[in-house]
Amino acid sequence: MVVSAALCISALGVVAPAHAGGIDRLGEFTAGTRTMRGEFEQKIHDRSGRVTQTSKGTLAFSRPGKFRWTYAKPYAQVIVGDGAKVWIYDEDLNQVTVRKLDLALGATPAALLAGNNEALKAFTLRDEGAKDGLEWVEAVPRDREGNFERIRMGFGPDGPRAMELVDSFGQTTLLRFTKLERNPALDASLFRFAPPKGADVIGEP
Repeated sequence: MVVSAALCISALGVVAPAHAGGIDRLGEFTAGTRTMRGEFEQKIHDRSGRVTQTSKGTLAFSRPGKFRWTYAKPYAQVIVGDGAKVWIYDEDLNQVTVRKLDLALGATPAALLAGNNEALKAFTLRDEGAKDGLEWVEAVPRDREGNFERIRMGFGPDGPRAMELVDSFGQTTLLRFTKLERNPALDASLFRFAPPKGADVIGEP
């Protein structure tokens, strides 16, 4: 779930009209955001609502398909999308997993946010109105064979602030975003990854 939740975010932070609904805000964000960086907090809840894991870290994205998602706590992990492949590095295990980008994303939250308008066609979108000061949109993958049953995104006046992911096991992942910067200049090296010397590499060479 840590990896899946990381892949779900690949561009955030767009100013939408004051009275726009969730779908309108999502469209504005897709059209108007090329790069983004910020911080996140992630909590995973089991079926009963009990928090089973809390994580924090930083994120940076360049649409489409390039991102860097770094977990600082409780376990060090880096996930990098370079536009062709996704590299997942577990520091404690000294292990790197490599997957082709299109296979790693598919009809997932990452495709919803990292791709262009064509990527939105992989989802059925529905406005969910206002709650907790945010405008919400629900996205249900048309392909039900993926890991996620539904995704909800909450938008404030200044852009996306929250995401909720419900997986096929009944777990709910809650993401809260802070210190987001829309369209900053980002160094291209953020989206390149070379396996550390001695690390085990699994997957695509």
